[in-house]
Amino acid sequence: MSLGMSWQRKINKALVRFTGIQIHRVGNQGIVKASAPTPAKPSDVEVRPPADPRADRLLTAPVFIISPVRSGSTLLRAILNAHSALHAPHELHVRRLRVDFGTSLAQKAMAALGHNQADLEHLLWDRVLHRELHRSGKRFIVDKTPANAFAHERIATCWPDARFVFLLRHPASIATSWHEASPDKRTPEEAALDALRYMKAVQRAKAALPGLTVRYEDLSADPERVTREICAFLGLDWEPQMLSYGEQTVIQKGLGDWRDKIRSGTVQPGRELPDPESIPESLKPISRSWGYLP
Repeated sequence: MSLGMSWQRKINKALVRFTGIQIHRVGNQGIVKASAPTPAKPSDVEVRPPADPRADRLLTAPVFIISPVRSGSTLLRAILNAHSALHAPHELHVRRLRVDFGTSLAQKAMAALGHNQADLEHLLWDRVLHRELHRSGKRFIVDKTPANAFAHERIATCWPDARFVFLLRHPASIATSWHEASPDKRTPEEAALDALRYMKAVQRAKAALPGLTVRYEDLSADPERVTREICAFLGLDWEPQMLSYGEQTVIQKGLGDWRDKIRSGTVQPGRELPDPESIPESLKPISRSWGYLP
């Protein structure tokens, strides 16, 4: 027994004998720490519109292009970005930005202000997009992230005044382009099934939300008519520079089909439609739903 321990026990015995009080050492278990709440899953958090839209949202009427992968959304984004009122940056993926409470005290403090986790995430999303729009000097932002199709309900709840443009393309053309973009990552069959997930998400969004539907094939065949329709839907005057938008600095790596079209600065005709017999069986139902098969 160490001298220190012996001395402490003698003191304790004396205290008990004369006062009835005994001293106990408090270890780490006696330290009270602020507990951090378990991060809530997105599905467990109530998603609700802004309580005070004028105070809670900086953006006005944002535009979302809801489309599958490899459907021409990069081309459409470049065309819309050429409009003097529209800022269409690269894919932003703001829906992936999460907010977590560091402690239960922070969670309670935010609750006292009327905010849950989803509310705070919406504030963050709106601020990020508004900053991007403000720096552009334009009036409306356009986001074309294909994965937004999976979160269309959340986006519509976050921005009740959002406008939606649904961009379609022949499902077999989408699958072929998706395979060609990364032939080492997926076979043609895997590409078709993976792209089909996006197509089904777009179909669900189209059924749930109001908006304008355009087709890549029409955009490439008659760009003036289609861009005029989009401008009318957005309440904007059509501008001819949309058809000769020039090379833009936000071209992304791996665009495949769209790289040459963007660099040329003019809309070029797309691929010929696939032969009906060449359409994979997995894509035939969605091809019929979108009017590409009888």
